[in-house]
Amino acid sequence: MEDTLPKPRDEREREGRKSGRKMEWAGREDHLGGIPRKIAFMAVGGLAKLIASSLNSTSVQNPETLIRLLRSRPPGVPLITVANHMSVLDDPLLWGFQGFPSMDSKLARWVLAAEDICFTNTVSSYFFRIGKCIPITRGGGIYQEQMNEALEKLSTGAWLHIFPEGIVSQEDAPLRRLKWGTASLIVRATVTPIVLPIVHCGFEQVMPQSAPYGRRPLLPLCNKKISIIVGEPIEFDLPKMRQMAVPLSRNMSLPSLGWPSTPDGLDEATQRCLYCAISEKIRTVMESLRTFGDDENIYTRSIL
Repeated sequence: MEDTLPKPRDEREREGRKSGRKMEWAGREDHLGGIPRKIAFMAVGGLAKLIASSLNSTSVQNPETLIRLLRSRPPGVPLITVANHMSVLDDPLLWGFQGFPSMDSKLARWVLAAEDICFTNTVSSYFFRIGKCIPITRGGGIYQEQMNEALEKLSTGAWLHIFPEGIVSQEDAPLRRLKWGTASLIVRATVTPIVLPIVHCGFEQVMPQSAPYGRRPLLPLCNKKISIIVGEPIEFDLPKMRQMAVPLSRNMSLPSLGWPSTPDGLDEATQRCLYCAISEKIRTVMESLRTFGDDENIYTRSIL
C-alpha cells in the first residue's frame, strides 16, 4: 500500500536532480546525418497539417509574429513560446496551421515532454528524441538534470516550447497556476529569451480526454473548429524584478528544497519570489488572450 502513495516533493526533486539524460544522443542534430529527424518532422508535420487544416477548421490570429521570430530574430537570441494545454495532441497540431513550416526540422521547436508519458520504452524514447523533445520528470523540480539540457538549447539561440500549466486541462476556466520551470529558464538563461504567449481552444474537441463513450478516442475527431491566438512578446524588467524579490523573500518561512544559489547570488527564497512574479505575469498575459478569444468566439457565434 505504501508503494502506491506519491513521494514527498523534496524526494521527487532529489531524484530529478540525480536522473541522467535519457537517450540524449538520438536528439543530436548530427545523429545519423540528421536523416531520422528530417523523416520524423516530414511525417508528423504533414499529419499535423492534415488534421488541423484539412480535417478540421483552424483560424489563427497574428501568426506572422511567430513566423517572423522563427525566421529572423537576432542571432543567438533564444525563443520560448508558452501555451495552454488542452489535449495530448496540442503538440504537434498547434503547428499544423496553413503557412507554418511544420515540416522543417531546422526551424522546429524543442519541447519539454513528460518522461512518464513520452519516454516509457526504447521505441517511444527514440521517436520523441528525434522529434526534438526533452524528457522532464514531473515533480522533479526546476534543478533536475533535464532542465540543464533545456538551458543548453537556449544558450545556442534555439526555440523552446513549454506548456507551463504542466498538465492537460480541458475545462473552460481560467488558467491554472503556472509551474516555475519556465520562469527559472528565463532567469537562468545566458541570453534572456524572447517569451511569446500562445492561447488556443478546439483541440479539446479534436482529442477529448473523455469522449461520449467514456474514454479518449483512438483517432483525432474531425469537423471541429480550432482557434489559435498568438500574442506579442512579453517584456520583463528582470533587474527590477530581482530587486523587488529580495525584500519580499525576507518575510518567507517555507521549508528549504535545497536549491543552489544562482550565479548572480540569488538564494532560494529570493528565487521563489522572483519565479512566482514572472510566472504570474505570464499567466496574466495568457489569461487576457484566452478571455479575448472567448469574446471573439461569442461574437462570431452571434452573427452566424
